[in-house]
Amino acid sequence: MKPLEGLRVLDFAQFLAGPMAALRLADMGAEVIKIERPGVGDLCRGLVIAGQTLGPDSLLFHTINRNKASVAADLKDAGDLEKLKALIASADVMIHNFRPGVMERIGLDYATVAALNPRLVYGSVTGYGTEGPWVAKPGQDLLVQALSGMAWLSGDAGDGPVPAGFAVLDITCGNHLVQGILAALLCRANTGQGAQVEVDLLSSAIDMQFELFTSYLNGDGAMPARSAVANANATVAAPYGIYACRKGHLALAMAPIPQIARLLGCAALEAFPDPAQAFTQRDEIKAILRDHLATESVAHWLARLEPEDVWCAEVLDWPALTRTEGFAALDMVQTVRAGEGGSLRTTRCPIRIDGEALLSDRAAPALGAQTTLYL
Repeated sequence: MKPLEGLRVLDFAQFLAGPMAALRLADMGAEVIKIERPGVGDLCRGLVIAGQTLGPDSLLFHTINRNKASVAADLKDAGDLEKLKALIASADVMIHNFRPGVMERIGLDYATVAALNPRLVYGSVTGYGTEGPWVAKPGQDLLVQALSGMAWLSGDAGDGPVPAGFAVLDITCGNHLVQGILAALLCRANTGQGAQVEVDLLSSAIDMQFELFTSYLNGDGAMPARSAVANANATVAAPYGIYACRKGHLALAMAPIPQIARLLGCAALEAFPDPAQAFTQRDEIKAILRDHLATESVAHWLARLEPEDVWCAEVLDWPALTRTEGFAALDMVQTVRAGEGGSLRTTRCPIRIDGEALLSDRAAPALGAQTTLYL
């Protein structure tokens, strides 16, 4: 039995952050019912990435909405709205990511639905919270990365802003919503009362940067300076970074420079015996490392560093990663059944309960496939 079996979740959200939260609850056993617009559905159904579809919908939609049911209902239709309110009365959790004010106009805001179902945990995702001059801005992952300062942490000092190469904030914010929902459900078990759980992409972005942002808040008010060479964290000393080797790339984390000098046979690094120099002269140190590491393959350097427990790793792409025994041991890929005998391979929930992975082979639903079952 999965830990959330018996809980009913209504997913009114679109795209990634809200549906990501509902997906994780489904992974843990909750019954998740996706509420979609008739004829159109979640706009993510049409958001095709890498040219990949499965049936009429994008592969992305299937990735983020597996193991859910779909109910087609028009929130502007009085009849459908009344049916949905009856469904809300039976639910444990409700999730949406409409902009502030939309649910109030529809009549499904927290105050209204809490009167229908006082035990309901009501989760919402916005881009920038519910107050202030930015509430009407589009809450999209790349835009919030840009506004939050995050894009100025990646890349070398001479580069422009560099965003993360995937929807890091949607995923993180969705997981933050899950944390809040689970906490509210735990509280409800003691009080019998539901709660409103609110998250936003900008707060999640700032929280993700908490180490460096705290340094900024307690510093001189300047943005941390990125390394000019092999930047991987703007506040961490050399050798922290990724370096090109004669064949492959090597990631080096924290290590004393004298130890690195000895193990790599790099005499030039012996000029930096003081631990403080690893930060104050990090670009000079990293430039020496860059040139020295380029003379041999990554396998050569790993053979020297790993036996001495230096924190290092080869930089792998996905084809290389999926060929490793380490990846195989995690068993992170599952096969999901789709309609008409189709299937797709995707990741599983990363959580294990009592040693068991949380798997489900149920694909994302066709639009409105369960409407008559629930309304």
